[in-house]
Amino acid sequence: MFVPLWPGNVYPLGSCWDGKGTNFALFSEHATGVELCLFDRDDQETRIALTEVSNFVWHGYLPGVGPGQRYGFRVHGPYEPEKGFRFNPNKLLIDPYAKAIDGDVRNGRELFGYDWNSPDEDLSFSELDSAHLMPKSVVVDQSFDWDADSLLRTPWHETIIYEVHVKGFTKLHPDIPEELRGTYAGLAHQAAIEHLQRLGITAIELMPIHHFLAYPGHLMDKGLKNYWGYDSINYFAPYAGYSASGTLGQQVNEFKAMVKAMHRAGIEVILDVVYNHTGEGNHLGPTLTLRGIDNSNYYRTVEGNERYYMDFTGCGNSLYVRHPQVLKLITDSLRYWVTEMHVDGFRFDLASALARELYEVNSLSAFFDIIHQDPILADVKLIAEPWDVGDGGYQVGNFPVLWSEWNGKYRDTVRDFWRGEDETLGEFAYRLTGSPDLYFQQNGRRPNASINFITAHDGFTLNDLVSYNEKHNEANGENSQDGESHNRSWNCGAEGETDDPEILRLRERQRRNFLTTLMLSQGIPMLLGGDELGRTQQGNNNGYCQDSEVSWFHWDLASGTEDFVNFCRELIYFRRQHPVFRRRKWFQGQAIRGVPDINWYNPDGSGMTQEEWDVAYAKSIALFLNGNLIPSPGPQGQKISDDSFLLFFNAHWETIEFALPDELQDDQWAIVIDTKEPRFVQEPHIFTGAQLVPVVARSIIVLRQMV
Repeated sequence: MFVPLWPGNVYPLGSCWDGKGTNFALFSEHATGVELCLFDRDDQETRIALTEVSNFVWHGYLPGVGPGQRYGFRVHGPYEPEKGFRFNPNKLLIDPYAKAIDGDVRNGRELFGYDWNSPDEDLSFSELDSAHLMPKSVVVDQSFDWDADSLLRTPWHETIIYEVHVKGFTKLHPDIPEELRGTYAGLAHQAAIEHLQRLGITAIELMPIHHFLAYPGHLMDKGLKNYWGYDSINYFAPYAGYSASGTLGQQVNEFKAMVKAMHRAGIEVILDVVYNHTGEGNHLGPTLTLRGIDNSNYYRTVEGNERYYMDFTGCGNSLYVRHPQVLKLITDSLRYWVTEMHVDGFRFDLASALARELYEVNSLSAFFDIIHQDPILADVKLIAEPWDVGDGGYQVGNFPVLWSEWNGKYRDTVRDFWRGEDETLGEFAYRLTGSPDLYFQQNGRRPNASINFITAHDGFTLNDLVSYNEKHNEANGENSQDGESHNRSWNCGAEGETDDPEILRLRERQRRNFLTTLMLSQGIPMLLGGDELGRTQQGNNNGYCQDSEVSWFHWDLASGTEDFVNFCRELIYFRRQHPVFRRRKWFQGQAIRGVPDINWYNPDGSGMTQEEWDVAYAKSIALFLNGNLIPSPGPQGQKISDDSFLLFFNAHWETIEFALPDELQDDQWAIVIDTKEPRFVQEPHIFTGAQLVPVVARSIIVLRQMV
């Protein structure tokens, strides 16, 4: 069919409908030609050569083309893998700036730029057409009635994060209509939101929702799927597989409606984003998007042997973040999700890979400079996963101001403390107080720099952390060779399921210990979604390919689980009610009326000596928090004061009797939390003077000062 082509504009990149027609623009510095490919309802293809090129952007305007139009690109140029060029016009390519994508990549040899059967592997050239296996980019109408919705901007110190998977959260929820389960609309359903509100969290952190490679060949051969989504093939389009309303742009509005519903409920939306690599994999991977558009500009190749990729991610490739167009792609994507989709922040997967200017990690790299000065991005929540798999990639504590970090040292220290491993009390104390050794002493950041967590999507659930010593990943089809082998877990006496009542009671107590430690630590707590429900993956610590009941939330609570759900709610409410546990500034050790803002004690009530801080076998310590000495003012400049608390931590295998410190014996102290009990203490016992407080083996007692 005849389609008129006007010159169009170089900006914006991607497809942009103006009400009368659509502008298309694609960056490719080394291309010799670009074809825009339109697809009708029967998948019949019309190719239109884009003849206008400005600043390496190929562009054209099609009057009469509007929302719902499916399209892709074919890019001509040299096929010279040794030089980093992998152009192949036989491969239909996804628009990297597409706002919606219809369908998933279907597996087949046609996807690959080279001939599978050639002994030259990727040095050969494939003439097979991939269009029938490729999802199609979609022109969208960006209009949406936000009804005065805006970013919530919940202060960092008041934030409690809930990491969750869009599909897994609602797939089995009995109160959500079946057609909505596992979708953005399901997440926005009142039944889902009510659970989050009752729990008391302030933000959901969604595992990847950028359109991703859902069915890679190596998983399809095993009957599995990429469930987690850490293989993006576009950074603007919400994954169509989570849409209940349609895939021709409806998924965009459905996502927006979900964000709007969350905001009405007072819940922020944070996206887990994967800008460090794409789903195109290594030099033997498929040609889906950036590889075929301009491989040498978008990916880090090996200097002197451009056929191969630098791989700091373990996923086959790394984006070439030094290139201005790649920086533009990332920042344009981030701004889009904030301005058009009203997302409140981002968690950056393997963020150290983004900081690699050359080979080493550089916290002052161009990526961070751009974020720092951007008036939109500098004012949203920015969270780094501060490591990658390359040399020198572990960078906990080294990210610049504005950034918070997943604190892996917090996770490891707290796990080791409660399972009884040698861990100095000094290390434990640092983690409880926001990790000032990592953030204050390094670069002057505040406690909100530390995102504290015990469990996350990658690893054991909380239930499995106290039920398994070893990973059990047989269902992944890799002979249990995948996943972390050093989990810092303890099964409490039996591997996996057991009927032993003593072991079950200990596991319940350990779960309460972990969450109580998490919620009463300075910094920002992150709860793994489903931990409050006792979710188990049967010992699988790498559920990336388990789109099944292994990973989905089960809402038919087992006996006793309701108590734990309520304990979690009480604990989160307790944190939110008491600012002494969520200070904006560091403890200073300053005294008021002779009592400091924080103090540490031995079980006998004596102060800690330097030698005692460094004793690896010590497993018990007391912490005093002074609610009368909180330095930060309230939102209107008012003085903030709170109750004062004594926290007794006993990770020893026997009961220990704690004494009240001499300077606190004139006060009365009431038990609020005793983790040997399934719920908060309803009728608190009062301690004063020289009375001893028995703390049973592996438990916590929290005392509140009576006024």
